[in-house]
Amino acid sequence: MIRLQNITKSFGKHEVLKGIDLTVNKGEVVVILGPSGSGKTTLLRCINYLEKPNDGEVSIGDFTVSCKRPAKKDVLALRQKTAMVFQQYNLFKHKTALENVMEGLVVVRKVKPEEAKKISIEVLEKVGLGEKLHHYPSQLSGGQQQRVGIARALALNPEVILFDEPTSALDPELVGEVLSVIRKIAKEGITMIVVTHEMGFARDVSNHVVFMDGGHVIEEGTPDDIFNHPKEERTKQFLKRITPEYNYSI
Repeated sequence: MIRLQNITKSFGKHEVLKGIDLTVNKGEVVVILGPSGSGKTTLLRCINYLEKPNDGEVSIGDFTVSCKRPAKKDVLALRQKTAMVFQQYNLFKHKTALENVMEGLVVVRKVKPEEAKKISIEVLEKVGLGEKLHHYPSQLSGGQQQRVGIARALALNPEVILFDEPTSALDPELVGEVLSVIRKIAKEGITMIVVTHEMGFARDVSNHVVFMDGGHVIEEGTPDDIFNHPKEERTKQFLKRITPEYNYSI
């Protein structure tokens, strides 16, 4: 289980997160929705300390980090429990797909190269890239590069995978192949938190939907709760704007 308690984050005088509480159960797929600037990505990055929260607590399983004065060893231990898939892939351009996936295992997890190679081949095959092991990022499409990023996260066997708008940098025709891979992973019961604008994916794959705005969690619930029976006016406004086929009364 993942638990966030009173997470706050400011950049200078700009308060981005204003006391976020969130619980994610093991095996859940949680989708975070909201307009640009609502704090979605910042919240995701606070979970694994790519951004340091100003206050609050982050718990993964029985391990808790106090955000005000975290010990360096605690931050490193927290990061060991997570893996992140970025918008822009963040692959090493001079390394092959196989080498990109092996990197975290060998350098961070200290896995022996032979074992790291075996694990990396398995996860690349899982995301449909078994024939692209020795291709460099420049030889791969955007969708294939993102699938390498997903394989890299899977290889670490984390307790939770964090997806930061994984399809936002892709051409529309490539979005489907990446979402298909994420759907496949979701069926395996891996805990995932996904920031996305893909409403169809959010409705079909998630167990829990969180709507954020202005640094607050405005509303959360099942996909049916949020998409078909939203309670908060701000949620209704957002959904009416981005899903015009739904006629919410405001």
